[in-house]
Amino acid sequence: MPTNDSVFYLSHTSYKRARLLAWILILASLTIALVFVILSVRLWSSYEHKFTPYLKWQDALFGTLCYLSLMLIIGSAMVVRFYYALRVGFYQGMFIQKGGSSLVVRDLSSKNLSSIYWAIGTTLSCFIAALVGMIPEILIGWTIHLPHPMLVVICTAIAILLSMAGLVVTLVAISFILIGWMGCFSFCRKIGAPQTYQLDRQTTIRLDGFVLSITHPHQQEVVFDLNLLELKDQHRLFSLLQNCWLDAEVAWNPGSGEEIEAVQKEIDHFTMLV
Repeated sequence: MPTNDSVFYLSHTSYKRARLLAWILILASLTIALVFVILSVRLWSSYEHKFTPYLKWQDALFGTLCYLSLMLIIGSAMVVRFYYALRVGFYQGMFIQKGGSSLVVRDLSSKNLSSIYWAIGTTLSCFIAALVGMIPEILIGWTIHLPHPMLVVICTAIAILLSMAGLVVTLVAISFILIGWMGCFSFCRKIGAPQTYQLDRQTTIRLDGFVLSITHPHQQEVVFDLNLLELKDQHRLFSLLQNCWLDAEVAWNPGSGEEIEAVQKEIDHFTMLV
């Protein structure tokens, strides 16, 4: 590492806390996914698999169990990706100033974990919407077995009409599922990944409490939680940011200088109490 680079590492306490949470989520997700796999295997062997012009409720339930298992496995893989970024940030640095001309920042906040399962929950909601649109096709299997022929004709016709309307809902939901899948893969690739920002007039750094956000045109915004650093590193980072502001003329949100001083006072007070 060049001597003119300033490197800030993830604190040991933050690393251990985030690592424990990541492992809990991984083990819990894989355990629940295994339970769903076992249930789907038992369900598959519990009924006949003959072709029918309607959707059997067993097939719908089997597909739901398989989809839940798959999404939990994908969620575990995304948490593993975050854990890898966490290790890199702990051993190689999560905030690096390269030669006074650029910043390399990793977003290693634990909020990434909630974002992962929020994305998983969104795709599950779309799947449920697609399944709801297919309920009339499941009802056809019930209407054709009604005791009275007239009821069979009327109820089946209504179910067919409803299934045509439900098909539109299903197709729309499936399109959102595909978009969500592509978004999940993109998010998995970017989670905890290093973002490089040039220190120039186009770079904007905003301080909101202990959360630092950095933006640059045509680049993804990165959010950096200052609580992930040791107290001494927080002091050093504030001094570094003030130098960047003065030397490189980085654009700051109005009042950022006062916010830095206020946060520094909070850190000094906390350090004195400790």
